Amino acid sequence: VQLQASGGGLVQPGGSLRLSCATSGFTLDYYAIVWFRQAPGKEREGVSCISTKKYYADSVKGRFTISRDNAKNTVYLQMNSLKPEDTAVYYCATAHACNLPRGLYNYWGQGTLVTVSS
Repeated sequence: VQLQASGGGLVQPGGSLRLSCATSGFTLDYYAIVWFRQAPGKEREGVSCISTKKYYADSVKGRFTISRDNAKNTVYLQMNSLKPEDTAVYYCATAHACNLPRGLYNYWGQGTLVTVSS
């Protein structure tokens, strides 16, 4: 099982980024896929999850959108109206259930850094 997050970068407040999670080694439908983030000095926070439904943490609801392309084995996280408090390393992970913002994850790979700053 492999997951690789990409698409992070430096963006100004109010800007947008789209993160991608490339997966391999398993059938994408078998697991829920969670996007979680880790900021320095803060607890890990699950921000969005997709299984048969889509779920969002309160902190990102209305601003982030999760989607999945089974043909490409890829999950996306579209992030709009970004705020400085969204700054973190973002990871994608497999999970047996979508529990936000705290959950148990099975596998995850390297994350991608998102920095929101003017």
